[in-house]
Amino acid sequence: MHFVISCVDKPGQPGLRQDNRADHLDYLGSHAERIVAAGPTLGNDDAPNGSVLVMEFDDRAQAQAFVDNDPYAKAGVFESVSIKPWKKVFPKE
Repeated sequence: MHFVISCVDKPGQPGLRQDNRADHLDYLGSHAERIVAAGPTLGNDDAPNGSVLVMEFDDRAQAQAFVDNDPYAKAGVFESVSIKPWKKVFPKE
């Protein structure tokens, strides 16, 4: 099942994101087979202000465990996180 994971950064802490970026990217790399798409959201100044990931997990509990163990989450980068089931319609596989 696919899930959309939408994360919003805490305002005013771009250094916290940057300080943990390498560990976050390593973590994503260790779950690459589950990733459909992933990347930062951008503010009006084109600076990252959050993350969106579309990933495949067996259930919501697995998606939550993934989020809980993300170095960004552990470091307190995120103000909020939502996890929603998602159905891919296009493009057809």
